[in-house]
Amino acid sequence: MAYWLAANLVLVLHFAFVCFVVLGGFLVFRRPRLAWLHLPAVIWGAAVEYLGWFCPLTPLENYLRRSAGQEGYPGGFIEHYLLPLLYPGELTREVQIVLGTLVVVVNLAIYGRLLTRKVRIKRD
Repeated sequence: MAYWLAANLVLVLHFAFVCFVVLGGFLVFRRPRLAWLHLPAVIWGAAVEYLGWFCPLTPLENYLRRSAGQEGYPGGFIEHYLLPLLYPGELTREVQIVLGTLVVVVNLAIYGRLLTRKVRIKRD
């Protein structure tokens, strides 16, 4: 039970990290100091996609699932709804490059907006 719980905790943390990478720039609007945490996360997330790496959380989760006696992800909300978002079945190099580009473009737009807002505030 402890391994199953730990595997699901890793999965939730992984999902939260992915959300932070993609959308964390919006948090930076409210708390600009978060940029020091968010920018390295964006760089890591884009690098994982562009270079075809595996996030270290993936093998950790798989190890915990195997230790819990699981082979797949049957049943439950986490297994059915979160796993396909993190581990899509059709994940090809082309899809990874598109995902990496999406991360970069979304965050460039967010930070560009943040910078233009700061420039306007300083001019006023």
